[in-house]
Amino acid sequence: MSQKQRILQVNPNDNVLVALTDLRKGEELLFNGERYTLTEDIAAKHKFFMQDLQAGDNIIMYGVLVGKAQTPVARGGRMSTENTKHAAAPYAYRPSHYTWKAPDTSRFTNRSFLGYHRSDGRVGTANYWLFIPTVFCENRNLDVIREALHTQLGYAVTDKYKQKTQLLVELYKSGADIPNADLSIRESMVKTQRVFKNVDGIKFLNHQGGCGGTRQDAATLSRLLAAYADHPNVAGVTILSLGCQHMQTQELLDDIKKRNPGFDKPLHIFEQQQSQSEEQLITEAIRKTFSGLIQINQLERKPASLDKLCIGVKCGGSDGFSGISANPAVGYCSDLLVALGGKILLAEFPELCGAEQQLIDRTKDEAAAKKFIHLMQTYSEAAEKAGSGFDMNPSPGNIKDGLITDAIKSNGAAKKGGESPVVDVLDYTEPATKPGLSLVCTPGNDVEATTGKAASGATLILFTTGLGTPTGNPVCPTIKVATNSALATRMSDIIDINTGGIIEGEKTIQQMGEEILEYCIKAASGEVIPKAVLLNQDDFIPWKRGVSL
Repeated sequence: MSQKQRILQVNPNDNVLVALTDLRKGEELLFNGERYTLTEDIAAKHKFFMQDLQAGDNIIMYGVLVGKAQTPVARGGRMSTENTKHAAAPYAYRPSHYTWKAPDTSRFTNRSFLGYHRSDGRVGTANYWLFIPTVFCENRNLDVIREALHTQLGYAVTDKYKQKTQLLVELYKSGADIPNADLSIRESMVKTQRVFKNVDGIKFLNHQGGCGGTRQDAATLSRLLAAYADHPNVAGVTILSLGCQHMQTQELLDDIKKRNPGFDKPLHIFEQQQSQSEEQLITEAIRKTFSGLIQINQLERKPASLDKLCIGVKCGGSDGFSGISANPAVGYCSDLLVALGGKILLAEFPELCGAEQQLIDRTKDEAAAKKFIHLMQTYSEAAEKAGSGFDMNPSPGNIKDGLITDAIKSNGAAKKGGESPVVDVLDYTEPATKPGLSLVCTPGNDVEATTGKAASGATLILFTTGLGTPTGNPVCPTIKVATNSALATRMSDIIDINTGGIIEGEKTIQQMGEEILEYCIKAASGEVIPKAVLLNQDDFIPWKRGVSL
């Protein structure tokens, strides 16, 4: 690895350099004609100062303010939580004449994917049947139905662990050495042929809401569940209701019709307090759903232009390479899709802290820009009132791997949205209707954010990670993108794409961005199945609009 590849200045205005590999105290590094002698060890992903700073001096990365020096720091010294505190520049609406040069899309001209065409013109990347409980009281019934349907219809992935447990029981009965027992099993022992070849899965939205909270929470949950029922990847719905809960079934049906007046998917409703027995309820739910599966199995994938794709971009388990490799590569993919007429959803508002002004300047519509400002300020004020400002967002894992302040994390996270103009700003559960880049108000929390992106219409999610995150979504195939090769190798069972070649100097951001879009086309066509889908990582957490970072 050359000396140039060992360190990086992200923006010419930065006063910190990033270590791309482990660096040792006393090393002399040459950068842009200047020599830097390290005063301490600098682990890969961390930063060191390019000049002496006094307490209160600005720390610049990504070309913007990301922190303030808390103590005098020396040139060649490591940035840490002890010497650096979060800081971000103020932001406001100002007239902007932002211009954007779209990337070369010739490689993707006239390309298509094989998707499921819905009657309203939208195109799904998958074909799911969805079970929705109106209240947490129905979760157990959903679990019973899942157990009954998944294995018999060929959607279970956990049978191998049942096989391993059975093997342990047999070994125990035979007196074998359990701690050192070989628990390997043949995959052929647990695979079941799917009954419905054109049904990609049966999904269940277990949740803890619907009653017992505020009526506002129930109303928000209803809009969220309506968004999932109306999702392009959903072909049919079974609703289970208790009957007495705050969130009434009719409210959910009204929200579905409000969102999509032409909603015409098969939909079956079962209310337990009107049923003869639990057995009768579950039996009829299985019977009607099975009939619905026969119906939606008649749908087949057909070609669709790439402008029908709506991709949510998300990062979780982030590290010091996230804003340098995976996020910019996903951002280039985002710009490609926008140039092709598709939709990109950038969310996680606590992780846009410090990047607000550039996003405001990129927003085409003044009303949308001011909506973004209002949502950010309201969210930030609520967090501060609860004693948890945005500056407290970085997790211990983030900090350990080089994300010292929220502004560093946020400016790296914003790279996932590329450079195209912002065409719309959406509150939680609002649908994306305009081609281009939209900002969606969600927490930074991985599952709350992916839950919100799917509600706004994402039909694929690109999820970047530097530390590894086993997360997915019930209705939106989630593609994991590693920031570094070590992670991609160590956790290959959950990682789909490795952008570590950017750090190693083997690939450019543009090359990786094109590879990511190629993978998205294959995933949207069902030609490749993302690891999160294979593992049934169907995570779903509604946001109650309380403080969640």
